[in-house]
Amino acid sequence: MNFTNPLVYGIPCFLGLILVELTYSKTHDHKNLYNWKDLASSLTMGIGSVVLAPLIKTISAIIIFNYLYELFNPMVDGVRTNIMGWKSFGYTWPVWLACQFLDDFTYYWFHRQNHMIRFLWAAHIVHHSSENYNLGTAVRNGWFTILYKPLFYMWLPAIGFPPEMVIVCLGIEALWQFQLHSSYIPKMGIIEKIFNTHTMHQVHHAKNIEYMDKNHGGFLNIFDKLFGTWKELDEDIDIAYGVTKPPNSYNPLVILTHEYKDIWNDMKKSSNPYHKFMYAFGPPGWSHDGSTLTIKQMRAVAAKQKSD
Repeated sequence: MNFTNPLVYGIPCFLGLILVELTYSKTHDHKNLYNWKDLASSLTMGIGSVVLAPLIKTISAIIIFNYLYELFNPMVDGVRTNIMGWKSFGYTWPVWLACQFLDDFTYYWFHRQNHMIRFLWAAHIVHHSSENYNLGTAVRNGWFTILYKPLFYMWLPAIGFPPEMVIVCLGIEALWQFQLHSSYIPKMGIIEKIFNTHTMHQVHHAKNIEYMDKNHGGFLNIFDKLFGTWKELDEDIDIAYGVTKPPNSYNPLVILTHEYKDIWNDMKKSSNPYHKFMYAFGPPGWSHDGSTLTIKQMRAVAAKQKSD
């Protein structure tokens, strides 16, 4: 069966909703919600992603996903059967729900690793580099993330989900993620018990020490709660958005590459191969001499100071 990626229809909606939010913010008491230069940078990177994504996703779907699907789910007596013995999945609604749930599980770990491994963070930091939280920031995506994201999802076609189903579920996930980037939506009561909501994603984009590296979920917040990364928005805390070491530039090329440059400079600080490895693939903030700290170390220092 052939399906259309929902992002084909989503992109025009994205632009329309950004325009609506921008107009509303400028005509009401939220004139600082959008910065024109920042928005221009976000849109430029968003357009770049739109140009690159179809090529990369086509390659991942045709070459990677289809190859794995065919390899692990060969035809046996006219029936596509997984090498573990079960029949590959069809297109019934329970299968769609299962695929979307497992897509969400995969997204959680993909997203979390983007924050835990500095080389991946160098690509993902682009999305967090704006000090504004709005729908424009939602399209501020790093171009290099697209290169490795499909690798996290390879297991889904391998166990029997049709590649086109996986692609559609990825698109639905992206649609949900876009609309989370609005500060106009308050806490949503019982919905907050299950779903990842706007206020939870505000926490994710904050650089307050108590908020950093929290709420990595896509649709659901169950995985954050299960694996210890969930944090509710505290309305008594003034949120500061962005990153602790911003690019300080509106130039898209600087925003896209500044963390890679910082990794290279940090690797030159030590001749020890382990140190070099950790500067590239350890958690962001790791240093061999304590000159910079990881989020975990920063929280430990803050806790110690509070107890003293």
